[in-house]
Amino acid sequence: MDLNLDTLKQEILEFLHASEFAVFHSNPGGLDPFPMVLWDTERFPDYQMFLEVARQSGIKLILFASREFESRDLDDLLAQLDECELTRDEKREYESRLRDLRIFTGVTCSLELAFDYHSRLYVYEVQPDWYEDFQSMEEEIAARGEDEGSMDDDSLGGYYSKN
Repeated sequence: MDLNLDTLKQEILEFLHASEFAVFHSNPGGLDPFPMVLWDTERFPDYQMFLEVARQSGIKLILFASREFESRDLDDLLAQLDECELTRDEKREYESRLRDLRIFTGVTCSLELAFDYHSRLYVYEVQPDWYEDFQSMEEEIAARGEDEGSMDDDSLGGYYSKN
């Protein structure tokens, strides 16, 4: 679903400030190395339900992070695209899709709420569809670059001389 995360971000922050929770503003993606349990935002998109679970669990501290989509994200991906060996049509297709995403520059592309309970992070994370499309392209282009990198290997590919 294509959410307006700028509006949702403001709503969540207002809700948190009016609640009994202390808010720790963390870095987006900073939770990745920790063991996490993800909230099912597809079936239960209401962040208030997530925060109610935290409250009922006796949690007082909520981690909050948001990320804005930056033109640098697009520029970096375009640079990676230049390093891949693609057909002209494939490259043109990626460039067109990336150009269409420029309208989202400066828009919130990710929101995270989290709390720690028994050494495990419980996480509510939402992203709009357009950002998930961007991440898919990022993975595709990275995979294409890796494929090319493995082909450029100067090793003998398992063959060796018995001399």
